[in-house]
Amino acid sequence: IDDAGRGPVIGPMVLAGVLISQDIENEFIKLGIKDSKQLSPKKRRTLADEIKKLSVATHEVSISAGEIDGVNKDNLNLNQREAVASAVIINKLSKLNKTKEKIKVIIDCPSVNINSWKSYLEKFLVAKTSLNIICEHKADINYVVVSAASIMAKVRRDSEIKKIKQDIGIDFGSGYSADPLTIKFIKD
Repeated sequence: IDDAGRGPVIGPMVLAGVLISQDIENEFIKLGIKDSKQLSPKKRRTLADEIKKLSVATHEVSISAGEIDGVNKDNLNLNQREAVASAVIINKLSKLNKTKEKIKVIIDCPSVNINSWKSYLEKFLVAKTSLNIICEHKADINYVVVSAASIMAKVRRDSEIKKIKQDIGIDFGSGYSADPLTIKFIKD
């Protein structure tokens, strides 16, 4: 599991999970799958199609900027919100596991306190005993399957941003707070 668009000012944050059989890891490496930030948009879209074909399943959860800002008054901070979304992905993909083996879940952890975040995540998991959960910083660089999730999340976020731009008829950039075009759009 990895995210794209963490803390956006426009558009959603998207989390994606990719479930693969272990033998697919080498196929992902051969395809050149790596962290989405290291790939062009065109390459990400091409790889996303390959990831879907080779995976047992993929699943994405989109979290709106309003939800991040607490519009639904659930009092969740960003890390908690990401843990709940990760649990949704894990629960969904776990149901699709056809083997009796434990699922190795690798998450690019958003929190500085990995153990606390992992404990919070586990509160929302349905089948904890069938899971081996690994939470790490830089997992999107260290594990090709998390790189694949990074690509899926980024492609979905890019698609959502494109829809917003088409709806309003204005190019506001990436929707990230550091983007000069986004800043200009917000000011104007």
